Amino acid sequence: MRKYWKYIRPYLLYFIIGPLAMIVEVLGEVIMPKLLANIVDTGIATRNIPYIAGSGVMMVVTAILMMLGGVGGAYFAAKACVGFSSDLRKDVFDKVQDMSFANLDSFSTGSLVTRLTNDITQIQNFINMLLRMMLRAPGMLIGALIMAVVINAKLAVILLVVIPVLAILLIFIMKNSFPRFGAMQEKIDALNNNVQEVLTGVRVIKSFVRGDYEEKRFAGSNEDLKQSSLRAFKLVIFMMPIMMLMMNATTLAVVWFGGRQVIAGSMEIGSLTAFITYITQILMSLMFVAFILMQTSRALASLKRVREVLDCSIDLTDEGVSMPDKEVTSGDIEFRNVSFRYYKNNHEWVLDDISFRVDSGKTLGIIGSTGSGKTTLVSMIPRLYDADEGTVLVDGTDVRDYSLKNLRAGIGMVLQKNVLFSGSIMENLMWGDEEASEEEVKKAAADAQADGFILDKEKGYDEELGQGGVNVSGGQKQRLCIARALLKKPKILILDDSTSAVDTATEARIRESFRTTLKGTTKIIIAQRISSVIEADLIMVMDDGKIAGIGSHDELIRNCPPYQEIYYSQIDKDEEVSA
Repeated sequence: MRKYWKYIRPYLLYFIIGPLAMIVEVLGEVIMPKLLANIVDTGIATRNIPYIAGSGVMMVVTAILMMLGGVGGAYFAAKACVGFSSDLRKDVFDKVQDMSFANLDSFSTGSLVTRLTNDITQIQNFINMLLRMMLRAPGMLIGALIMAVVINAKLAVILLVVIPVLAILLIFIMKNSFPRFGAMQEKIDALNNNVQEVLTGVRVIKSFVRGDYEEKRFAGSNEDLKQSSLRAFKLVIFMMPIMMLMMNATTLAVVWFGGRQVIAGSMEIGSLTAFITYITQILMSLMFVAFILMQTSRALASLKRVREVLDCSIDLTDEGVSMPDKEVTSGDIEFRNVSFRYYKNNHEWVLDDISFRVDSGKTLGIIGSTGSGKTTLVSMIPRLYDADEGTVLVDGTDVRDYSLKNLRAGIGMVLQKNVLFSGSIMENLMWGDEEASEEEVKKAAADAQADGFILDKEKGYDEELGQGGVNVSGGQKQRLCIARALLKKPKILILDDSTSAVDTATEARIRESFRTTLKGTTKIIIAQRISSVIEADLIMVMDDGKIAGIGSHDELIRNCPPYQEIYYSQIDKDEEVSA
């Protein structure tokens, strides 16, 4: 519980008042049967109207107090559980935001969504139920047990048979429910992953007419969840009839033996009625305990999954940073014998002994086959990943000596997968600089050759974008992402195949704007087309995680066979198209 004290402390008063208010309701439930028994055995038996009226008033007052206690308990329990879960969800979300790419690779997106929503909701529901029941159930059990013994100790012996049977049942439930609910949450993960993939790629699915296939795949995930849920809830299905059977059998036994005592004159009818009520309360409280234990199993499974996120060790932090206040000022980049692999137990390097230097203001073009390590290489510069061996330097300083905020503030990056967010075009562009003026935003859009199609929109820069930018084309999306990066005014600009969906004429105009507006910015351009990098100051050819060649276009066309192969294959294709 120490791990969760920080979430309890702000709402500690609610955590205390809620259960205490429920005690008021419990006291009323324990008192009510006795008052009713007194009316029957004393008031009605002796025809004492004032006694009946007085007892009736006491019952009304008790009912009102019970209502206030029940409402108060429910209200404060809700305040406590909602506050707890809200703070917990915020911390989990913040932890996800702090995760490196390597950390995120260890969780599926659907799993993180489930943990932030379904799992925390399960915890919230459990806390709400616990605060309402943790004193109510045992309080009712103890109070009703005492009253039953006071009324008729001999008849209460029946409970010595019932309670051990129910205890065995509760132990069985706890032992078997935890792993089943854990498995059920994992199936929810799988379903969420499936749904997310389908909704994200719905246009691709429709274009390839794969709707039937995806429906079958979803049906499989849905069926797995159904079967897993049924296995978990079979315990509930099994528990409830057994509990009801025990309750009805106990009530029948009480009526049988208690009725014989009434006939014999050793017990009054009102007392028997009250005794039956107390026995029912005892058994109901045991059912509540069973339900709490079952919910505890599910909540513990969810807590374990949430804890896995909170306990995840972030491998990229500012801990140990020697120059936290240093900022990127010029944009010099140097790799010294850098090697990297995604999985530390993997013997194959994704990057193998990479060394090169790019001076401030220069342009580096990177070209190579798919999977040659281009994207991984540029990801080292803003510390999206850390090198396993060697050093990456920016402005002559190891990137691990910068604070992550200052390092990334000096770097603009247009990723291979362009991402836009729900909101207007203006709001998306201002991600680059939230304090930028309207003129600066429009200038960045013009430099990225995006202002033309933006102004063609009905609302211009106020045009709303769908989730992920679904209502703009691939080329338009790329240009908006470039404009967003330009608005940042970075010292280093990384373009990861970010003009692949743009026609060559537009791409040429974008490169021309770079030369005029980004003179002091170091530019790294990853591309598949030779034309995209041919004018770069330095071109690097990547092959299987290694540098196959580096130099100007003229140098590489003379001395680098892989570059020659790429160049002539593209030239031949261009000639075929022209013909």
